[in-house]
Amino acid sequence: MTHRGSRLLHVGSLSRVEGEGALRLHIHEGTVTDAQLNIYEPPRFFEAFLRGRSYTEPPDITARVCGICPVAYQMSACAAIEDACGVTVDPAIRDLRRLLYCGEWIESQTLHIYLLHAPDFLGRASAIELARTHQGEVERGLRLKKAGNSLMELLGGRAVHPVNVRLGGFHRVPTRTELRPVEEQLKQALDDAWDTVRWVAGFEFPDARIEADLLALAEPDTYAIESGTPTVLRADGSTGSFPVPDFTEHVTETHLPHSTALHSRLDGRLHLTGSLARFAISGAQLSPVALQAAVEAGLGDPREGAVCRNPFRSIMVRAVETVYAVGEALRIINAYEPPARPYTDVPPVAGIGHGATEAPRGLLYHRYELDAAGIVTNALLVPPTAQNQGAIEDDLRLLTQRAIGEGDPDDRELTALCERAIRNHDPCISCSTHFLDLTVIRS
Repeated sequence: MTHRGSRLLHVGSLSRVEGEGALRLHIHEGTVTDAQLNIYEPPRFFEAFLRGRSYTEPPDITARVCGICPVAYQMSACAAIEDACGVTVDPAIRDLRRLLYCGEWIESQTLHIYLLHAPDFLGRASAIELARTHQGEVERGLRLKKAGNSLMELLGGRAVHPVNVRLGGFHRVPTRTELRPVEEQLKQALDDAWDTVRWVAGFEFPDARIEADLLALAEPDTYAIESGTPTVLRADGSTGSFPVPDFTEHVTETHLPHSTALHSRLDGRLHLTGSLARFAISGAQLSPVALQAAVEAGLGDPREGAVCRNPFRSIMVRAVETVYAVGEALRIINAYEPPARPYTDVPPVAGIGHGATEAPRGLLYHRYELDAAGIVTNALLVPPTAQNQGAIEDDLRLLTQRAIGEGDPDDRELTALCERAIRNHDPCISCSTHFLDLTVIRS
């Protein structure tokens, strides 16, 4: 094998992800000694400008962190502030929140599967190019995404940065009559979601394995979305959990010079959140139809211990989760009775509150400190992509090392591999700043 000297590669921007950044690979005598994700988007300062605001404002303000997963930020903010104020919302309101969250899961997972990730498996450079050769599939994806958007528009007031969410619930809740057109869309969407599972199950998947610990919320009787207990599946198969208020005792953040996003460790170890983690930890709680989809896709039955650690196959897990979200939305709509009031009163109380929910990309944690007048004196947001950075870097190191060991890939081939590996994890770089210029150093 020929070893090259020091070389510098630049890719103007990583396509089909949200945000900007760079990757530096250090290869010494055929060994990848370091892989660094350089997230260089400017810091967002959301935590800073939340201080001094009223306790009623974080759900609206934090929704602006991301245009793809605003509901995740709203729900985590509501959960944390309601926790600080000692308020538990009406069960009917909780069901509506879960329904709204299902809308976000449907639209976000579908966006990733069809427009960001599938082109990698089909040899296409973009979703536009994919539409030229797979028009029917792309149209199906857009139809499925539209069903999720319809749920967001009805419950949230609009699909991007919803405005109908408030502390304690909603400004307004829908009638059963208003839900009927969305219900019809979701019935079609369930067929589309099943076809999506069958479609992605036919892709070719390289061998790979994530060695990091997995972290996700877990609930005893349901697949955790809008609440749950943080649960860990270690690489050695052992498990553990801790209360949401203890999150920062286990997940610690540090600043590294090469990134504007903080890096996280779970009890000092690399960890990964997101679809792979949820499926491994809570897969047995999927609905019967989603479990069937997982088995038919080749993921195995999580009730029998099936775990997927191949990041390339994460697209299959996202497709199964889409089946689950559509079915869960239909279940909630079918049982829906409008609550007597659209929200539960949340009077201000001095205290500290914690909230965690499962964004499509993984566990999202919020903590707020309030004074007696309900003014936010401190805020902390820990997004999933910031938590996942270390695991992504380790994944890149392992994949590029294998590629080098199997041949002598040139910089173009390494760049393509790295871009594809990063897209496996669907990072939201803009959320994480609190890809891709690629630098390869060979010595």
